[in-house]
Amino acid sequence: MTKLRLAIVGAGPAGIYAADILLKHERPFDVSIDLFEQLPAPYGLVRYGVAPDHPRIKGIITALREVLDRGDIRIFGNVTFGRDITLDDLKKYYHAVIFSTGAIRDAALDIPGIDLPGSYGAADFVSWYDGHPDVPREWPLESSSVAVIGNGNVALDAARMLAKHADDLLPTEIPGNVYDILKSSPVTDVHVFGRRGPTQVKFSPLELRELGELRDVDMIVHDEDFEYDDAARAAIASNKQIFVIDKVFTKWREESREEGFGTASRRLHLHFYAKPLEVVAGPDGRVASFRYERTEPDDAGGVRGTGEIRSVEVGQVYRAVGYYGSPLDGIPFDERRGVIPNHEGQVLADDNEIMPGVYATGWIKRGPVGLIGHTKSDAMETISHVVNDQASWWSPADPSEESVVALLEERGVEYTDLDGWHALDQHEMALGEPHGRARVKVVPRDEMVKISRG
Repeated sequence: MTKLRLAIVGAGPAGIYAADILLKHERPFDVSIDLFEQLPAPYGLVRYGVAPDHPRIKGIITALREVLDRGDIRIFGNVTFGRDITLDDLKKYYHAVIFSTGAIRDAALDIPGIDLPGSYGAADFVSWYDGHPDVPREWPLESSSVAVIGNGNVALDAARMLAKHADDLLPTEIPGNVYDILKSSPVTDVHVFGRRGPTQVKFSPLELRELGELRDVDMIVHDEDFEYDDAARAAIASNKQIFVIDKVFTKWREESREEGFGTASRRLHLHFYAKPLEVVAGPDGRVASFRYERTEPDDAGGVRGTGEIRSVEVGQVYRAVGYYGSPLDGIPFDERRGVIPNHEGQVLADDNEIMPGVYATGWIKRGPVGLIGHTKSDAMETISHVVNDQASWWSPADPSEESVVALLEERGVEYTDLDGWHALDQHEMALGEPHGRARVKVVPRDEMVKISRG
C-alpha cells in the first residue's frame, strides 16, 4: 500500500483539523503527517489571538489537544518555513504540503496619520497581551483617552482589554508583564468607531454582551445612532443575532438614563456611522485626535457620507479592520487579499495552473473570515483534493520519517516536539496553581524552548 508523507506548515486550528480529517478520511493509502510550527507551542491564534478572559473560546484547545495527544501526528515546533526548512526540503522528504499559516498581521487602513507615533495595529496589541514570544514585552499605555477603529470581535477584544481593570484579569492566564502594565494604565475612556450602523456590526452577541459586564465601566451609546431605517428594522426582524445585539444596545440605552449612571471610573463609548478620515498629530508629532465623517443609512443596507466632520481627542489609536496573511518563500501570494491563490485549497501558480503537491487551508486560503467551524469545512475541501490528487503528488527522494529529523538536527534547529509541548504546558499550569489560575504563560521564546527541550 502507498504511504502518503504529508507536511503541514502551521499548527493552529486549521492545520490540526486538516491532519485530523485526513487521518479519519476513507483513503486507499496509509498516512504519516508532520506538523511544522514556527512557535515553540501549538494552537496558533487560539493561544495567541484570543483575549485571556475568553475561557469559553479557549475550550477549543481541549478539542485540539485531544487530536495531538492521540500520538498519530508528529509536531516540530520552533521551526520557521523559509529559514529552517524550505520548499525544496519538503519536496525531498514528503509527497505533499498543506500551508495553514493563518493571518496574523493587521490589514492596512489608508487614511492620513495612520502611521503616527501612538497609532497601532490591534493585532500587535493582541499579540502583546496574549504573551506572543516575538513581540516586545513592553506596551506604551500613556493616554487617558484612546480610539479603536473597527466593528469586529478583535476591536471589541482590544476595547475590553483597554477598559477592563487589570485585577479582574488575574483569574485568567494573563502574563505577569501584561498585568503590571495594564495595572498602571492611565486609560479612562475608550472610543470604538464603526463606519456603519448598529445593525451592521461584525461582532458576535456574546462578545457585545460581555462588554456590558465590565466592572466599574459605563457603556456610552448615542441615541442618534439608533434612528433605524427600514433595512435595519428588517435585519432585526429576520436575523436572530442582530435581534440579540439590538436588545443589548436597548438595555444600555435604558441604563444610561437611570439614576446613578455615570459614576464609573472608566467609560467605553460606541460611535456608529463614523467613517475614518484622519489621525491628527499634536504639536509633539504624536496622535492627538481622530477625525471622522458622520455617515447615514442609504436605504439599501449600506451607508453614505453626510459631509458632517467630527473630531474626538485621543492620545492613541488602534486599528482593528481585519487580519492579513504573510507571503511564504516560493509560494504564490495575492497581495491584494493577503492569501495564497488557490482553487478549493489547490494552490495556483502565477500562470493560474494548479501547483502539484501544494495546498492551503484556513485563513491563508480564504482570508480572515468565519469562525472555527468554517475552518473544519475548509479543511475537508482541501483534504478531499489531497486524497484525489494521488497521481500528481511529489516523488520524494527520501520519504523516511527519520530523514527530516536528521535534517533539522544537522542544521542545529532547536525544534520542540509533542513531549516538549506537554512539558511546557505542565510548567505553565504549575506556575498558575499557587495563585488559583489555570496557567501563567511563559513568554520569552528561549525560555519556552529550554523548558520544552528539558
